[in-house]
Amino acid sequence: MKKKDLISLENMSSKEIFDILKLAKKLKREPLSKKHVLKDKTLALLFQKPSNRTRISFEVAAVHLGGYVLYLSPREIDMGSRETPKDVACVVSRYVDGIVARVFSHQDVVELARYSDVPVINGLSDLAHPCQALSDVFTISENVKKLKKTRIAYIGDGNNVLNSLLMACAKTGISMNVGTPEGYQPLGHIYSEASEIARSNGAVFELFTDPLKAVSGCDFVYTDVWTSMGQENEKEKRLEDFKGFQINETLMKVAKKDALIMHCLPAHRGEEVSDIIDGKNSIIYDQAENRMHVQKAILLRLMGK
Repeated sequence: MKKKDLISLENMSSKEIFDILKLAKKLKREPLSKKHVLKDKTLALLFQKPSNRTRISFEVAAVHLGGYVLYLSPREIDMGSRETPKDVACVVSRYVDGIVARVFSHQDVVELARYSDVPVINGLSDLAHPCQALSDVFTISENVKKLKKTRIAYIGDGNNVLNSLLMACAKTGISMNVGTPEGYQPLGHIYSEASEIARSNGAVFELFTDPLKAVSGCDFVYTDVWTSMGQENEKEKRLEDFKGFQINETLMKVAKKDALIMHCLPAHRGEEVSDIIDGKNSIIYDQAENRMHVQKAILLRLMGK
């Protein structure tokens, strides 16, 4: 049987996404219900970037399923410098049963999947963060009766998290407002494709450069850091460009009365979000926990029997 990878959400169908959400719900309710499925199987975490949630959630998910986890830190393989992605894929996939790659360049995870004999999961790249987006939609589903009557506002940088969130929302029928400064919009081809898919599922996507208009009437307000890892030299310019885009009481007043605040973490309080992130309407820690449940479902789909 041909192996399956999870590199981005573009190639996942709506049914596949809903199947993962349904399985994650069951696994959250019954954490050890599939505790022997990955018995005698090894998952390699091949990371070019350090991590908190991605590493811990995948490690715990694999262990709950009976598997063994091998963590390969940024300096151990030095993929792209010491060894090519092709050589890494061809060698590592002979030792293990699955690979989670957290990389700087999306092309590296594409190359890993191309040459690997075992499933490859994108744990984050500069283009996409599919596991995060699936967990986000799962978290939203826990707080609403119907996804197709839900609207989320994403305020901030048009980054990898947004790219994947657009696809996840489009394929599950969630309407979306995107508020970014000029020059920081999501990639055109991804936004256009996601918008078309959203329309076919009864959802509406809109772009704004005014954060107040973007947040108006929304059920959820989501943000991420303005300066991602590897962009540190742009920080001062970004702080200037993103003035007015902070999620705070002013913005939340124009959202729905009980709108919930989301952030994929780590958060820079005082920059993209005020201390409102610690208030009663924040569900950021639910998001973080749900990474484990959703990734457990992903591992079952890709590595289980």
